[in-house]
Amino acid sequence: MKLRSLTLDELTIDDERSFRHVALYDDLKQVLRRDGYRFRVPEGEASWDRVVFLNLTFWSQSEQGDLIASEHLAADVVAHVAWHHLAHRALTAASAGVPPSAEALLLAESIASAFDLYLVGRLLGHAPNAEFLATQVPAMAEAAESAGLSDAGFEALLESVSADPERAFEDLRALLFDVTTSLLPCDRLSRAAEVLSSFDAHRFAPLLHHYELSNWILSTRAPGAAPAPDPAARAVDAALRSAAVSLEWLEQRWVRPPAPLPVSAGTAST
Repeated sequence: MKLRSLTLDELTIDDERSFRHVALYDDLKQVLRRDGYRFRVPEGEASWDRVVFLNLTFWSQSEQGDLIASEHLAADVVAHVAWHHLAHRALTAASAGVPPSAEALLLAESIASAFDLYLVGRLLGHAPNAEFLATQVPAMAEAAESAGLSDAGFEALLESVSADPERAFEDLRALLFDVTTSLLPCDRLSRAAEVLSSFDAHRFAPLLHHYELSNWILSTRAPGAAPAPDPAARAVDAALRSAAVSLEWLEQRWVRPPAPLPVSAGTAST
């Protein structure tokens, strides 16, 4: 499979009109444009299944960038990729050449995946015909039903997400990070089952398996090695939990960080 390397401007972004009222989406898009983020696209035809398999299994931030099936890219994927890019930049800035830790990877994925739920909340009242909702909501409903949540319960859950998308983002982000970092060191099925059960009372527990957490765990576990805590990832996690609005914290520090103060030439002293 021969691959082309394309920038965001060389791709067609699908369903973008549905996101026009979400200012943070455009900010994330501009991050990828500004940083010259590139995507890899197969030359000629390639099956969607093969592309997804390769991207999920062998994706690496260091190889920039994501493998996609064609020159079309869904708008929600733009945001998802941007969050991974920002997390990598923020969490590995002081350790050039060192691969990101398991906790850094899990934090990045929890942020990117929780932002999908934030988008659901923002689009439900403004763009109910969005392609993103047409695929995302039924998949979430299927996971919730399998977890035992009734149709009425799922509708109530969506209403709560739509009423406060920012709170929904942080609640899910924290849950995903807590669950995956707790599962990471488990070496026995019984212990993993106990860990999962301990989160059953969380309001977003019925959605957990929608996010295919097994892929997260398998991609970050080092055989025979206990994962070491990552102080940088833990510091960001703590800051997000304590922030009044965690998305605003991320926007101010990751998406639109303040420009460095100009260096003044000053005057020579005698």
